Amino acid sequence: MVRSALALAALATTAVPGLDVVATRPPQHTTSDFQTTGVLDAGGRHWVVRAPLHAAAGAALEGEVALLENLAGVVDDGRLPFDLPRPAGFAALPEGGRAMVYRALVGRPLDLERLRPGPGLSAELGRAIAAFHEMDASVVADSGLPVYDAESYRKRCLAEVDEAARTGHVPSSLLNRWEHALEDVTLWRFRPVPVHGDLAPDHVLVNDERVSALLSLSEVHVGDPAEDLAWLMASAPEASLDSIEEAYSLARTEGADATLLDRALLVSELALARWLLHGVRTGEQPVIEDAAAMLRTLAAEVEDSPDIAAREPVVVPDYTSWDDSEDADEDVPAPTETSAAEPAAAVGDVHEAEDAGPEPDVGAEPGDGDAVGDEEALGDEDAFGDADAPGDEEPRHADPAAVTEELHLGQDLPDFLVEDEEQDRPTGH
Repeated sequence: MVRSALALAALATTAVPGLDVVATRPPQHTTSDFQTTGVLDAGGRHWVVRAPLHAAAGAALEGEVALLENLAGVVDDGRLPFDLPRPAGFAALPEGGRAMVYRALVGRPLDLERLRPGPGLSAELGRAIAAFHEMDASVVADSGLPVYDAESYRKRCLAEVDEAARTGHVPSSLLNRWEHALEDVTLWRFRPVPVHGDLAPDHVLVNDERVSALLSLSEVHVGDPAEDLAWLMASAPEASLDSIEEAYSLARTEGADATLLDRALLVSELALARWLLHGVRTGEQPVIEDAAAMLRTLAAEVEDSPDIAAREPVVVPDYTSWDDSEDADEDVPAPTETSAAEPAAAVGDVHEAEDAGPEPDVGAEPGDGDAVGDEEALGDEDAFGDADAPGDEEPRHADPAAVTEELHLGQDLPDFLVEDEEQDRPTGH
């Protein structure tokens, strides 16, 4: 059930006793699973209200709440270098489930065009993702969230490819490309880690060129770390990818994962198949047609690209090593193995960022009326990513008229208002 921003503001006053709401504020948007709005209280403090739109989303929110409770101590003792939402209260919904209210966090949504090669925001982003992956997996498991080992995750991806193939909308060249990668066992030797599962610019807040908070933890699970890099492969400026990956690898205690970017590339491509399946499952023909068009475009883009697979190491001479044994016929350099693998190129339309202007004011001073951050949510029942359009970095139902609506105290709170939900078209891969 979709409600007006004023209705969500009324829920906030129920969820947090004594909360004196005077106005609504951005962010105000709706996805297929959650509706979110910001509110301002009489003291100039910003809050966020997040309400599930159906039973599955409500269950996902409960899992997120359990996780946030377990992660509060991890943040407080400095094991995570950024903040997370901290629920301040809940309001029961008439149709079942409950809405969550929390204090808005400092920072503004990540602007991908600000990512540059070298130290700076790109490296900070890589380190922030690595810090999440370095957490103890038991924190996620103890919250009742899914845990997948490498083989079970590979099989789930393969099942998705098979289901997408049955729709008849996936070009055979893509099916062969994906199946080849999924059957290459050398790609699937990774240690499962805590994965955010729904990283996107709206879910990464930045303050003073640092990642200040992560939002929307409904899809957290233990799985493939490549999942959290796939969105960058598809959307970030190509020149920034090496800096992100290098900072990420240096921050991981287990060292570099030689096939990490190959799997991230695969996940970024499979996002289109998931968008297609979402359209099929919900019976939305425009979504099906859009996904089919993007799949055809992708097939053309990768037609001459190498397979998504770990390359075999090649033997090259190392002239710093010499065979001094008696059996050596000549002083010939002893061959050593060197990997010929190159980082996978990002799929999609990626560009180097242009020179940016002055850094905007990213503070979250009370009463400034600016959005301080927000989050999105779980897609279908799938544990790997949301059911919304791949590469869609903006809320699918953003309210263009997200202007302040005054809620005067002393008057009756407004009734719940119902608004029709409109499915936006994805931005493309």
